[in-house]
Amino acid sequence: MTTRQKLVCSYPAVIFLCLLVFPGSANSQKKEKAVSEGGKKAVMIIAQNGFRDEELKEPREILTQKGIKVTIASSSLNTAKGMLGARAKPEIILSELKVEDYDAVIFVGGIGAKQYWDDPAAHRIAREALKKKKVLGAICIAPVILANAGILSGKKATVWESEAKRLKEKGATYTSKPVEVDGKIVTGSGPQAAKQFGQAIAKLLTEGKE
Repeated sequence: MTTRQKLVCSYPAVIFLCLLVFPGSANSQKKEKAVSEGGKKAVMIIAQNGFRDEELKEPREILTQKGIKVTIASSSLNTAKGMLGARAKPEIILSELKVEDYDAVIFVGGIGAKQYWDDPAAHRIAREALKKKKVLGAICIAPVILANAGILSGKKATVWESEAKRLKEKGATYTSKPVEVDGKIVTGSGPQAAKQFGQAIAKLLTEGKE
C-alpha cells in the first residue's frame, strides 16, 4: 500500500476516533449551525428570585431547537433562583434591554414575577414590543405585567387563575385557556402549559405570522 493509500484509508478512522473522544462536538456544531441559520432572537425575562423553572426551561429548549437564539434578562446580572431550585445566569439587565434587538420578548412567571407587575422598565419593554410588532409572551402570573402596562385591553388572554380578575379589570377578555394567542401576544396559564406556550411562540416566529 502506498503512502497516499494509507492516508486515505486512515481518514475515516481519525474521524471515528474524534467522535469517540469528543462525543458532544458534533451535536454542539449542529446546534450552533441551527442558531446561525435561524436568525431569530428571543429574550426571556426572569425574576431574580422565584421564577418558575419549567416556564424558563421548556420554552427555551423549544425555541433553541427551532434555531432561535435565546437571551436571558433580569433586574440584575446575579445568578437568578427558580422556585424549584433551578439557577440561571442573566446576560443582560432589564433596564438596558433594547426591544429592537429581538424578535420575541417573553416574561417568565413564578411568584417572583410580581416584581415586574408595576415595574416601569418592564412596562416600557412590553409596550415597545407591541408597537414594534414583536412577538410578546407572558406566562403564569406574568400576564399581569402586560395588563398593567395597558396592552391587554380588548385582547383575549389567559393567566394563572388566581389573577384572572386583574386582567379583567384592565379590559382583557379572560379565556381561561392553557395558552391564548391574540395576534402576536401569547399568554400562558402556568407551568403545565409551558411546553404549549413555547410551541405557540416558536410557531409565530418561524411562520412569520402578523
